[in-house]
Amino acid sequence: MKHLAPETAAGVTRCPFFATLAMITAGAVAGTSLGADGTDAVTHRFLAFGGETRIVEADGRTSWTFPESSRDGQMLANGHILLALSKSDARPHGAVVEVVPDPSGKSGKIVFEFAGTQSEINTAQRLADGRTMLSEAGPKPRILVVDASGMVVAETPIRAQTDNHHMESRMSRVLANGNFLVPQLLDKVVREYTPAGDVVAEFKTPDEPKDSWPFTAIRLPDGNTLVTCTHGNMVVEFDPKGAIAWKLTNADFDKPLLNDPCGAQRLANGNTVICSYAIGDSGTKLVEVTRDKKVVWTFAEPTGPGIHEVQVLSTNGTALVETPLR
Repeated sequence: MKHLAPETAAGVTRCPFFATLAMITAGAVAGTSLGADGTDAVTHRFLAFGGETRIVEADGRTSWTFPESSRDGQMLANGHILLALSKSDARPHGAVVEVVPDPSGKSGKIVFEFAGTQSEINTAQRLADGRTMLSEAGPKPRILVVDASGMVVAETPIRAQTDNHHMESRMSRVLANGNFLVPQLLDKVVREYTPAGDVVAEFKTPDEPKDSWPFTAIRLPDGNTLVTCTHGNMVVEFDPKGAIAWKLTNADFDKPLLNDPCGAQRLANGNTVICSYAIGDSGTKLVEVTRDKKVVWTFAEPTGPGIHEVQVLSTNGTALVETPLR
């Protein structure tokens, strides 16, 4: 199996253990799953965001870490790492930073920073023109676009409940048409907004299971939209009219591998990598499934926090060069 997809990224770990990779198939070695003929089939190098911000190599080693919790981010073409940082004592409203990773594997120099102005920042995406899109949660939930100096150059309001700021929105993304795709958790809907704030499409998550809050929304090349549904332990794919075209739940596995699925990435081969922030069976934090719901790779650890969002950087030693769908 060969993947061709995204770029390359980096991450961080605050715990002194090396990650181990546990496979669904008994006897698989760290970082791989076994092919039908018993040969090693899949390895991934990836950038993980969450309580531990880090890059994990194909053999399970953590090769780079950042000493703060992150919500989102990406590996940039120049090798820098863009991070949406969680709010903390040092960053009471969250922040977006661009880091030049240190070759030693520890942190690095911050060359760009935007400090949040409301409750928290949940999204960071570098645009083709060099500007940065971010989402702010708070009394006035919104999408911001900032330039290289950190100046706000565009603002788009988000129509969301404001009683619970933390549950307003998550992995917002800029689409090819310039609109914004925004998962809104407590509103249980993914909305597509124009830059002016007009809603041009809505995808409502199922009423059951309860609390199927949308977290990550990915617009696919065929026009469908892939959505992770956190506490519903479900991933669905909507067609452009809002009907569910594909659904994945724990009923599709021998074990409950999905436990609060948050982040996701659709690979170029059509497979989907999914993060379980609350951690699935046997310590499973990442799982890759085919369109027919076959598990081809997992990443598991005995300890440590779950993974909030992920960017796969390479597969079987080949760097992913296409823009990641995540």
